[in-house]
Amino acid sequence: MEPSLVTNPALLPVLHELKQREPIFHRPEFGTTRQDFEAMTEPDFWEVGASGKRYSRAYVLDVLEERFKHPDEDAWEASNFHCREIAADNYLLTYTLKQGERLTRRATLWRRTVEGWKIVYHQGTVVAD
Repeated sequence: MEPSLVTNPALLPVLHELKQREPIFHRPEFGTTRQDFEAMTEPDFWEVGASGKRYSRAYVLDVLEERFKHPDEDAWEASNFHCREIAADNYLLTYTLKQGERLTRRATLWRRTVEGWKIVYHQGTVVAD
């Protein structure tokens, strides 16, 4: 039933770079301010949360701004990374994220730009028992 997710060996350097950036917005080395998050997202970025709700870039930036005013430890474990190029300089990165008892599948569309990596879209889906 599970798909065979094997990253093309030619994409392993991209996979390595993107793994360092996930889960998105939880890597302080890439920034913790609204300006940092604006720089790492495309202007038309949006996401679908694990609840199935859609969130605009502006909403996500507002939430992140509040979250980082009072940061706390967020214990998580990311695994099963897979990367595929879906168009020139556009990559789909998928992985599994365990946060306490919650298990989700994550998908992020990344674009390589002259300014660096930009997030185009993100989705989290809760894994059903």
